[in-house]
Amino acid sequence: MAMIARAQTLAGAIDMHAHSDPDGTPRSIDAIDLARLAKSRGMRAIVLKNHYEPTASLAYLVRKEVPGIEVFGGISLDLTVGGVNPAAVEWMTKVKGGYGKVVWMPTFDSEHQVTSSGEQRPFARVAKDGKLVPEVIQVISIVKAHDLVLETGHSSPEEALLIIREAKRQGVRSILVTHAMNSYVGMSIAQMQEAAKLGAYLEFVWVRPGSDAAKAYVPAIRAVGPEFCVISSDLGQAANPLHPDGLLGLYQYLKSQGFSEAEIDRMSKVNPAKLLGLD
Repeated sequence: MAMIARAQTLAGAIDMHAHSDPDGTPRSIDAIDLARLAKSRGMRAIVLKNHYEPTASLAYLVRKEVPGIEVFGGISLDLTVGGVNPAAVEWMTKVKGGYGKVVWMPTFDSEHQVTSSGEQRPFARVAKDGKLVPEVIQVISIVKAHDLVLETGHSSPEEALLIIREAKRQGVRSILVTHAMNSYVGMSIAQMQEAAKLGAYLEFVWVRPGSDAAKAYVPAIRAVGPEFCVISSDLGQAANPLHPDGLLGLYQYLKSQGFSEAEIDRMSKVNPAKLLGLD
């Protein structure tokens, strides 16, 4: 008789938020080695994320080097690509392979992150006086035309809800609130529930299991509902665990807090596959 419940595995898991080298900031692993590692652990797909340069070309090369795992890229609309720049998004859709699937609204250069951290530096704006700027509306139309995944980046909760409403208005199919509870975003449970009602998914990324941040995830995911949640790693930082290990640790922590295998599968496999159009 089995002494322990069947272990949660990474078979079929998808990481929507994976940082890797080459980058301009220290990373724990490069994209090719990450794809090899993820594949060896049974993962189905990874999305390569870089705050400052598009990763569609990188995804193409990694797929060539590591067949047997689906690798995607995207573009984060920070200042190095000209901020909220429709031309940059449009070009990504033309890159050979069609693996540029995700568009993040500004992250490290978002107005919300720059001003809330008290930094004095230029930023990329998504809204002014409570209204989305025209470039955001244009980018959303490109996302819709090419059936991409729209992510809210490090926008404020209020900005994120404006973006989600406009995306729904334009008929965007796949919307994800980037790490909704991360300090750079900071959505309340009520705001997360509103985002889910509008049809967006909420992303929860790796935090140390058992930490205050991890404990806060439990009631939030319950309140929003696992059917609207996605678990990603956001790993790749030099001092943190590697992506598959971090994901597995987070799954196991959630399981210890009463989430079922089916609920964890929904958040780590089913929902990300729907976002990427893999189901």
